[in-house]
Amino acid sequence: MRQRTLHHLFIIITCFLALSGCAHVRHAVPENLVGTAVVVGMPDIRYYAGKPDSYSMMRQSLIDSFRDEGRSEYLVNGIKTYPALLIGGGVSNSAYGIGLLKGWLKEGSRPVFKIVTGYSSGSIIAIATFAGKDYEDRIADLFTSISSKDVLKKRSSLSILFGDSVSSSAPLAKRINSLVDEDLMARIAQEHKKGRRLYVGTTDFDAQGFVIWDMGALASKGGPDSVKMFRKIILASCSFPAMVPPVYFQVEAGGRRYDEMHVDGGVVSGLFYIHQLMEGLEYPRVFKTRVYVLNLCYMSPHSQQVEDNMVAMTSRLIETNGAAKMIGDTYRIYAYAKEKGWDYNLAYIPEDFKPDQKEMLDKQEMRRLFKRGYDDAIEGYKWHKSPPGLVAEGK
Repeated sequence: MRQRTLHHLFIIITCFLALSGCAHVRHAVPENLVGTAVVVGMPDIRYYAGKPDSYSMMRQSLIDSFRDEGRSEYLVNGIKTYPALLIGGGVSNSAYGIGLLKGWLKEGSRPVFKIVTGYSSGSIIAIATFAGKDYEDRIADLFTSISSKDVLKKRSSLSILFGDSVSSSAPLAKRINSLVDEDLMARIAQEHKKGRRLYVGTTDFDAQGFVIWDMGALASKGGPDSVKMFRKIILASCSFPAMVPPVYFQVEAGGRRYDEMHVDGGVVSGLFYIHQLMEGLEYPRVFKTRVYVLNLCYMSPHSQQVEDNMVAMTSRLIETNGAAKMIGDTYRIYAYAKEKGWDYNLAYIPEDFKPDQKEMLDKQEMRRLFKRGYDDAIEGYKWHKSPPGLVAEGK
């Protein structure tokens, strides 16, 4: 009996050591080089928020965007007025966002956005909105037809114990790969050439930093490597840590190569804009910004019974954590917009819509959310001029 017990113990210890040895061998960017690292072969496609040394090429891209646009584009009463769309993450709540955008387009008053930003599931909506109606239709179909098992694959208990996440993101990666192809890249590159800009956010988990990627500049490079990198960035932006594996990028800094671990942009930030790039920008000399904030969450807490299991609790954690950051960023962007004299417009899931989710991605609930967003826009959505509770609406 004792011999059998020792034999079992030996097997367990051997498995433990073997699985531990399978961990990713890391070569993270040293702290003193954070913000200086560039993607191998693609030095001009991203910048670190809060790291001015990384702004130069991205700032030049933004200056070029003003030169590339038509002389009569974005003119309102003789002044260049740039609509910008800022999309938050929302997992299943993203159905409301794509519904609102499609309804707004049908209603006829939606502008052509000069700048579109997004992270997490909002990054998928952002690329579709930037690329045009055909791609928005595909994303609308996606967010009204999928369930949790269509994007996540549960791992075994042993894999969870010794691995990096409770689920595999392989099904999600497959969905992203089917969306991001040469045709999409060509469409985004075409819009980029017209002077429009598309940005997606991820989190450098090692550095606890927010990284903003110029997806139009990437698409403009062309070729299979650009397609792969584009897919990889979107996957990273949607990869909430512990829920699904992180995504690694090969970078160069100080003459050496390292790997960066990237996860969902919502880990350190919510809604984001590129105001850091725009600070001190003198071209054109006179312009206005009309910012549209699409906050894919509730602006007040909503009660929901949470099942006593890891998946349900993790899902609720992601939702609660993400909503808290997005609400905070909603107020932060409002304060910045008021300081700059921008026209501020906010949309969020109405408080009277009561969710009844049975899982993280509940197909029926997502269809209800999509329809509500679409109907709200068709009827003429009244954009909020300030976050609720801050100041009186319209002031």
